[in-house]
Amino acid sequence: MTITFVSNYINHHQIPFSNACYRELGEGYHFIQTEPMEAERVAMGWGEGLEGLPYVKCFYEEPKACRELLLNSDIAVFGWIQREELLDVTAVIKERLKRGKPSLRVSERLYREGQWKAVSPRGLLKKYKEHTRFRREQVGLLCAGEYVASDFHLVRAYPGKMFRFGYFPETRHFTREELEGKKPGDGNLHFVWAGRFMPLKHPEFAVRIGEELRREGYGFHIHMAGSGELEEALKRQVQEKGLADAFTFYGYMEPARVREVMERCHVHLFTSNHLEGWGAVVNESMNSGCAVVGNVEAGAVPCLVRHGENGLTYHRSYEDFAAQVKALAKDRGKIGQMGWAAYRTVADLWNAEHAAVELLRFAREWLETGRMVPAREGPFSAAPVTAFPRRRR
Repeated sequence: MTITFVSNYINHHQIPFSNACYRELGEGYHFIQTEPMEAERVAMGWGEGLEGLPYVKCFYEEPKACRELLLNSDIAVFGWIQREELLDVTAVIKERLKRGKPSLRVSERLYREGQWKAVSPRGLLKKYKEHTRFRREQVGLLCAGEYVASDFHLVRAYPGKMFRFGYFPETRHFTREELEGKKPGDGNLHFVWAGRFMPLKHPEFAVRIGEELRREGYGFHIHMAGSGELEEALKRQVQEKGLADAFTFYGYMEPARVREVMERCHVHLFTSNHLEGWGAVVNESMNSGCAVVGNVEAGAVPCLVRHGENGLTYHRSYEDFAAQVKALAKDRGKIGQMGWAAYRTVADLWNAEHAAVELLRFAREWLETGRMVPAREGPFSAAPVTAFPRRRR
């Protein structure tokens, strides 16, 4: 069996999944990169570990060979391709269907800014040409985020053919004792916030909760891993509020170093809003044994976080976020339990190796029977049409 995955470029969120597929299929697995990685991502360390991957081919270097792979592979998986002029995905899928070959699309949300955009006639025509036209064909959708299926349901695309998917960073394996041994024993509650300092990710929530925790007498330290346009303003606020001793700003770091910071923390503050399609830092922090306090609007949170079991979710507002953080701070005994449950969620289910095995199982059954058979849970399970959450009252 041959499977070819195509996307704009490969990165550390996709390499573990591709490595796992390659271990299963050998030369039957390929990843096609359509363009070089952007300079900003390279500066963030996303380019580390990309050299010498035996399954990667570059469309901009070998367009003919890559197109042949896409047309002739048993299964083609079409991911994120920003420049349509480089590769007309719809045309390739139509040609594959003529040859009797099924395909999968991978997508985040269509309507992150609001499902009201689905009423646009021009937009609906575009969605018909790209997606809805395949509603009765051998084309399925892998949903990278909890609300993806709801968006595609609005345009009547892929009925009964939508499955849960996501990003799968490296999975590290620990015993419970090893993981607990990495956490500081200084009496403080250690929080980590990780990502680009930009408005949609709301890093200012970390400063605001720090001010409240200090005022209410909690011992804590907040580790800020990342950089971006809001960095200087955040550092200034921390100084002005007298919180410099409770914050560490690391700047941009390679992904492996971010993981080391996460492993030394108890709680991950994930404050991205509805514009966050997935949020792979949630996978990474859970694998690091962190209980997550996460915004339920972001795509990964409802897939990975079970409120009260392996973390806590909040609904949009800073006030709800602060209430969840304080609930954890008041019951420190739960944090270790949630952190271990978070680790098990990734180590047992939401990881690259399991996703690769499910892809191969899914693909073989599809090729042999013509039916798309979902997994019972996790990657490749049926994606529910989940309504976007309303604000809690």
